[in-house]
Amino acid sequence: MNSISPNLNIMIKASEKASKVLIRDFGEIENLQVSKKGPNDFVTNSDKKVEKILIEELLKAKKNFSVLSEEAGYIENSDKNNTWIIDPIDGTINFLHGFPHFAISIALKSENKIISGLIFDPIKNELFFAEKNSGAFFNNHRIRVSKKNDLNECLFGTNLKGAIKSDLNTRVTGCAALDLAYTGAGRFDGFYQNGINLWDIAAGVIIVEEAGGTINDLDKYKSDNINIRASSNNIHKKMLEKLSNF
Repeated sequence: MNSISPNLNIMIKASEKASKVLIRDFGEIENLQVSKKGPNDFVTNSDKKVEKILIEELLKAKKNFSVLSEEAGYIENSDKNNTWIIDPIDGTINFLHGFPHFAISIALKSENKIISGLIFDPIKNELFFAEKNSGAFFNNHRIRVSKKNDLNECLFGTNLKGAIKSDLNTRVTGCAALDLAYTGAGRFDGFYQNGINLWDIAAGVIIVEEAGGTINDLDKYKSDNINIRASSNNIHKKMLEKLSNF
């Protein structure tokens, strides 16, 4: 693989550090399922702890960069052209139920373009990342989107609304970041969802693109209420036709 940029290296180190808290807290979830208090407060606390570590680590390395994060919102620093986009736990409901399918997601937006993205599934120890014009990788192996042409043979990630409103073969995994990472790696053939937030998809967008996939024009990456359509080039038009009423 190509050598990775200093910025991506910072992102990887930050996600690895934060993941230690996540793995430890996930191990505690089982004990909380039976407690009177219930795990909701605990998950919010985990989210905030992970976010705090990520922001600290990223800003330690690049103190002028701005930050957009799910919990903390927009933190404007002196460099407004470079923004870290963070989702500390994408798949919180899975996390809450002790279901091991969630991820840390970090992207870097520069001059309104996502230039690098990382999605780390700490429980399966699966790291997906990509940088503009450098390809997409899964645990250091190059990944490419699926080559399938027939929609009937394809499998798509979406949310419950997306599954109900289309007759495509779908899975609802509860983690959009991993759905996009899986699309980049060819595990899914595509991903679509309406009304999604930028921090859920920013890292996944560049992973899919750098894996040779196609993503609809995301209207200059506004921060919320995005309708995303991602797949290989082979099936993109067919997928959009199927979803024309969604």
